[in-house]
Amino acid sequence: MSGFNMKVTPEIERLTEVCKEHSSLDLSLYGKYDVKRGLRDINGKGVLAGLTQVSNVQATKIVDGQEVPCAGSLSYRGYDIKELTGGFIRDKRFGFEETAYLLLFGKLPDKEELKEFTDLLANQRSLPKNFTRDVIMKAPSSDIMNALSRSVLTLYSYDKNPDDISLPNVLRQCLNLISVFPLLSVYGYQAYNHFVRGKSFYIHNPKKELSTAENILRMLRPDKKYTALEAQILDIALILHMEHGGGNNSTFTTHVVSSSGTDTYSAIAAALGSLKGPKHGGANIKVVSMVQDMKKEVKDWEDEDEVRDYLKKLLHKEAFDRRGLIYGMGHAVYSVSDPRAEVFKGFVETLAKEKGRMKDYRLYSMVERLAPEVIAEERRIYKGVSANVDFYSGFVYSMLDLPLELFTPMFAVARIVGWSAHRMEELINTDKIIRPAYKNVLAPAAYVPLEDR
Repeated sequence: MSGFNMKVTPEIERLTEVCKEHSSLDLSLYGKYDVKRGLRDINGKGVLAGLTQVSNVQATKIVDGQEVPCAGSLSYRGYDIKELTGGFIRDKRFGFEETAYLLLFGKLPDKEELKEFTDLLANQRSLPKNFTRDVIMKAPSSDIMNALSRSVLTLYSYDKNPDDISLPNVLRQCLNLISVFPLLSVYGYQAYNHFVRGKSFYIHNPKKELSTAENILRMLRPDKKYTALEAQILDIALILHMEHGGGNNSTFTTHVVSSSGTDTYSAIAAALGSLKGPKHGGANIKVVSMVQDMKKEVKDWEDEDEVRDYLKKLLHKEAFDRRGLIYGMGHAVYSVSDPRAEVFKGFVETLAKEKGRMKDYRLYSMVERLAPEVIAEERRIYKGVSANVDFYSGFVYSMLDLPLELFTPMFAVARIVGWSAHRMEELINTDKIIRPAYKNVLAPAAYVPLEDR
């Protein structure tokens, strides 16, 4: 029977071995030719591939002429992330829209500018007629990131001027996508929850007077109810995930694809494909799953020796997914501390008390304290390892009753702002396609006629 192949057949297995045989490289050649694998140097530091004013990620400082690790810092358009989020918390107001304005336009808005921008996003927070029925509800995907990518690419067909990459048109498209990403994500999940899992189906329209965080909770929950603390913490979570420099995989993808001159929908869909990867956007799911496994395997969650033994088993590939990793620990840039994790932690205990999850909170706190010690002992890594933003974000999302399927889409709801800012920056400043070099390491071969092979 011919058609779309759904199984890995013996023939596919055989062809895979042929592919591996002729595609496996001698890894020593990377050193011989000084190839920066993953675009990082031998110490793991990213090679300089571009310039940006959107944000700054810093984890080192110069002391006596030497670069040494320091407490991590993150700034959006020059403003420290802790000061930004602290301002929203002190004023008891939501900050997603204001932070989006800052990242896109490079300045903090005044009251009038903020109101105009917030109204602009609110007025665009709707999908084309019948889009939910014709696109989201048909052939729902079990992976919401896949559904989100498909929806973004399909919106191209609803745009009367999709390929125009003039700055005003690109900004229009980016603002539209920022506005509807919460709907695409939540509605995609609701379609999956009903058509794949057989659960009740809810489609709640957003309200213009509500913030992005409030609307997400309202659209997701059957009763549309949420507490002020829940909405505030989700708002902060979105802000913390909104941007993280030009070199992270999905944002660099945005730069690369934008440099080709392609349309906004294709560029953002490419970034979504990057973010979907478990090495990038899915780490907080791994943290939650790891802790769930820990709770099954460790009899006494408050016994440090038991928890320490489990962490050692993780590193020795004897527990959980046997990958040898303690998820939520360490970062490609930060070593001493991740400023986003520090902001998150300030809310976790308060939310845990409201949700009756203090026992879980104590377990997370213990793992955060013990894991760096265990990693240092078992891996002989003494440069410093700390909890990253994924360590607490998954726990926070679980306390907000966000389903696992929405963890990475919530990342996308936030990061679409950063992608948009970087797309604009790429188009404003660069008119050169990104095209790095690859060295061929295969010797030439003489052609052999078919009958002689």
